[in-house]
Amino acid sequence: MALTTRRRALSTLGAALAGSVALPAARALAGEQQHGPRPLWRAHAHNDYEHPRPLLDALDHRFGSVEADIHLVGDQLLVAHGPEDLDPSRTLESLYLDPLAARVRANHGSVHRGDRRSLQLLIDLKTEGSSTYLELDRHLKRYKRLFTTYAHGRVCPGPVTAVISGDRAARAPMEAQTVRRAFYDGRIGDLTSAAPASFVPLISDNWTLHFTWQGVGAFPGAERQKLHAVVGAAHARGQRVRFWATPDLPGPAREAVWTELLAAGVDHLNTDDLAGLEAFLDAHDQPA
Repeated sequence: MALTTRRRALSTLGAALAGSVALPAARALAGEQQHGPRPLWRAHAHNDYEHPRPLLDALDHRFGSVEADIHLVGDQLLVAHGPEDLDPSRTLESLYLDPLAARVRANHGSVHRGDRRSLQLLIDLKTEGSSTYLELDRHLKRYKRLFTTYAHGRVCPGPVTAVISGDRAARAPMEAQTVRRAFYDGRIGDLTSAAPASFVPLISDNWTLHFTWQGVGAFPGAERQKLHAVVGAAHARGQRVRFWATPDLPGPAREAVWTELLAAGVDHLNTDDLAGLEAFLDAHDQPA
């Protein structure tokens, strides 16, 4: 890809990923409530499907990113954390894709009414990555103009940006595509790879593999420096940053870690406590 084309692609993808969730759309999308003046771009709903109303609870709390674990069963993509939780009625379409498509139609082209930025849908592949991704790609093709697309070196923003995490075997078939409706969730090691942000827009990693601090006492200076270096390197490449396995029980330790993540410029704060992170971000008044 020519340098100017790559720069344009990185810039376009950055704009697509700068935003997320939506305020209520229509009465048909039951239970949605009015909230404050801005969505919470940094809020990531980990294990979102475990909430009473998958997707909609996160949107009610103005989250900018949601995560769904999927299993390939025949030609169906079922949403569940483990095989013991599989339910044929809980498909990716019924819990996420169809409601998102309906919301975008109701909001005239956006998930968040009046805001064209893109909701991040992180899809964690729990079954073998290559076959699961190829089936997922067939499903995503059915939703025309819903997803941010990579096509022949250019990124075309859409209301939803799908990012593929989980089983690493998805990487090879994704890299082979000249047209994709999804992007790849990298790891910190990808910061030194040749993979551009037009393929790896997000760098996610396990907090406990890189940092010992769990929010109690002072943040060690060397670890704070490392965190800022990781975020700086990712942002220089046009990539966003998320950590999982950060403290998530309400209390001062969680708040201390979240405060340091915000100060470092981490793009997505990971939580299962939707109301807790909403309140924290509102109190800190952090823009996207």
